[in-house]
Amino acid sequence: MDSSSNVRFFDRSTPPHILTLIILAALSALPMTMFLPSLPNMAEYFDTDYRLMQLSVAVYLTANGVLHIFIGPLSDRYGRRPVILLSIMLFLVATIGCMLATTIEFFLAFRMAQAITVTGMVVSRAIVRDMYPQREAASMIGYVTMGMAVAPMIGPTIGGFLDEAFGWKAVFTLFIILGVGAFFVAFNDCGETATTRPASFKQQFSEYPELFGSRRFWGYCAVAGLTSGSFFAYLGGAPFVGAEFYDLSPARLGMYFSLAALGYMTGNFISGRYSVKVGINRMILLGSWIVLIGPGLPLILTLAGATHPLSFFGFAIFMGIGNGMIVPNSTAGMLSVRPHLAGTASGIGGAIVIGGGSGLSALSGALLTAESGPYPLFVIMLASVVCGLFATYYVIWVERKTGPLGAPGKP
Repeated sequence: MDSSSNVRFFDRSTPPHILTLIILAALSALPMTMFLPSLPNMAEYFDTDYRLMQLSVAVYLTANGVLHIFIGPLSDRYGRRPVILLSIMLFLVATIGCMLATTIEFFLAFRMAQAITVTGMVVSRAIVRDMYPQREAASMIGYVTMGMAVAPMIGPTIGGFLDEAFGWKAVFTLFIILGVGAFFVAFNDCGETATTRPASFKQQFSEYPELFGSRRFWGYCAVAGLTSGSFFAYLGGAPFVGAEFYDLSPARLGMYFSLAALGYMTGNFISGRYSVKVGINRMILLGSWIVLIGPGLPLILTLAGATHPLSFFGFAIFMGIGNGMIVPNSTAGMLSVRPHLAGTASGIGGAIVIGGGSGLSALSGALLTAESGPYPLFVIMLASVVCGLFATYYVIWVERKTGPLGAPGKP
């Protein structure tokens, strides 16, 4: 389907405008990062250890990954629009629950429920694939996620200032305001694009072996999951590193966090601008080498005695650029292996990415101590990136052996 030429803003009879897709994707990204500078203060509020408070990142990512598995098939079966609208309503309920929680256990439960907002990311990518062919889809996903990157870029900075001025609950109040705004936009603009749907879940599940049998699908999932793993480990460990080893306030920590998101936005712009010309595999390969700088140079500089926060946070911009080039292109690859299962591929691929990321986030939080220094985080990030580079070369090898993506019967 290519209905991009028929798009009219705030017209439910046409596909969603690109701005609407950016808003939906941004809403799925903000709850992941905006509250990070508040973690130390939240640990004090709930009278709990930072390691337990840090689980608010890991449980969110875990639930996020599980929901990916169901959201894609649900949007294939029932349509993109109803799934999006329902998910935003559930996100608002979960956010109110986070604010009213009196114990860390209740907070973590509602925090896990907040992950329903991932629907915006999953479905917006599936909508792009509904509307555009493979290479154009990679470009458009790049633009969508470039806009999405603005949210986590400014999110931690805003969150840090809100925390210092009004306390951590102010961040969740802003989530409610933004959720209501996103619902209004989606309700008025999000026309249905999933015009061809399976008759039943049984029929849908019967087609899964076709997707799961594709080596290329698993290759793209591995590339995205392993490379993104470095970023999720960073999310889990960097707040502790910033507060414990660099003595950063929430506001300053939020400002330093924005560097990775700035890099991610830059990488997504590069994807949007050049993926059609360069091709998705070459973009992924270049991004895989760039992302190595993110954990590699900080490890070397710290071993050499560097103590300035920029010796760590400054190089995260390269991790962001690399991920911004890899994620849109690998996602387009996943969705293009079997286009009629785009929603399912988006969900399952996202589950693999987020599931692996949640594990690395929890691992980085568990291994970091005052005695360990930042080194466990550097090692986890570097190992994840190196494995992602090997996965990239595997995808390229499959293409050389079997031919370009999109040819009938290609694995």
